[in-house]
Amino acid sequence: MTRYLSICIAFLLCAPLAAELSLPDFSELAERAAPTVVNISVVNKVKKQEIKKPEEFPHNIPWEDVIEKFMPPEHTPQPNKNAVGSGFIISADGEIISNYHVVKDAEQIIVKLNDRREMHAEVVGFDELSDVVLLKIDAENLPTVTIGSSELLKVGQWVLAIGAPFGFDYTVTAGIVSAKGRSLPDSNYVPFLQTDVAINPGNSGGPLFNLDGEVVGINSQIYSRTGSYSGLSFAVPIDLVLDIVGQLKDTGAVARGWLGIYIQEITGDLSESFNLDRPIGALVSRVIEDSPAQKAGIEVGDIVLRFNDIEITSSSMLPPLVGSVSAGEEAIVEVLRDDENLKIEVMIEQLPSDKAIAMGIKEKTQSSKILGMTLAELSSEQREKPSLKDGGLIVADIEKGDAEQAGVQKGDILIMLDNQRFETIEQFEEIIDELPRDRFVALLVIRSDENPLFIALKLSD
Repeated sequence: MTRYLSICIAFLLCAPLAAELSLPDFSELAERAAPTVVNISVVNKVKKQEIKKPEEFPHNIPWEDVIEKFMPPEHTPQPNKNAVGSGFIISADGEIISNYHVVKDAEQIIVKLNDRREMHAEVVGFDELSDVVLLKIDAENLPTVTIGSSELLKVGQWVLAIGAPFGFDYTVTAGIVSAKGRSLPDSNYVPFLQTDVAINPGNSGGPLFNLDGEVVGINSQIYSRTGSYSGLSFAVPIDLVLDIVGQLKDTGAVARGWLGIYIQEITGDLSESFNLDRPIGALVSRVIEDSPAQKAGIEVGDIVLRFNDIEITSSSMLPPLVGSVSAGEEAIVEVLRDDENLKIEVMIEQLPSDKAIAMGIKEKTQSSKILGMTLAELSSEQREKPSLKDGGLIVADIEKGDAEQAGVQKGDILIMLDNQRFETIEQFEEIIDELPRDRFVALLVIRSDENPLFIALKLSD
């Protein structure tokens, strides 16, 4: 019994020591990396508020002087506001990488080094789609970061951030890589690294280090309902950053490949409707007219399974892969269509600067109520839109039913059901009558000011 108690006590004494030994010590890394990190403050341009002179105001009285002396401060020109961010040095002569949103619309950019020297910086180039900017200060013999590889980074590995959250210089926080290849709204061309490192306003543009002290990303965004850290932080992978910076230095701009399709993630219900064993690939919800995809024969409803022999496990993988291909190069796109695998050769073009497509909903014609939806046929004016040239039906109203439960909304335009197009309510009803009641089918809709969207619809008996 005494021997048993001795073993238990020894185990309990060793447990805290083992836990302590398993945690990394960041002190040496932080000390070594801190001199390569900079604090960035900017003076933004502030527009002067215009105050109109009353028509009855006497012409011989100086109106501007009256405004300056007697009007409340909110009516007078406000002083420029300082914004704060972070960055890191990549060359001894003063090249610095940060987030573009840190310096956007800046009138002046001031970089503060670790030794507290302050210098004015100039923008060498920027890329708004990836939120990367390259800055330059006039300096020599500066300490520089060591660049690592975001490709080799693994989920669960420790990472460390250095930045200036809320203006507190050289704050060090640590966490792990939570996921890779995350897609965020308005950032389709960036496969973000997701971490649980504490990131707050002021950290933007700062480096994300691995345990070897190598930069593996730029801390860029957080997901929060309060504007402060809530456990979800996102960084631009350094492999992508290096490619962008290289293009900015060589040409002053970033060129990306363009396929010309709208895609969405495949859910479990949608995978059933397309006869997939599991959710995989990128579902094509729209093909832009006269795009490389249309010229090559890619169609709405195709599921992109591979791009240049790289498996597309989720839709967020595709845009960065397409963007990395130079204009004029040929790519092989493998798609699933009607349960058949097809390999399509596509000549990639350069991403246009403006690819936004707007659409509105106007007057309605003949209407009918189906699946809880009040449907109306398109007007001739609406059918002139490229996305609606093959017809469709407008959801004028919706009540509880199969469609509402699937996620259909008032104002949606129904385009295709179970890979079948329709122009009239009668055609839509005929398709509905032939559909099975025991499995999901894919319904393609266009939602105002949004991309086309496939919805998994299951009909009740």
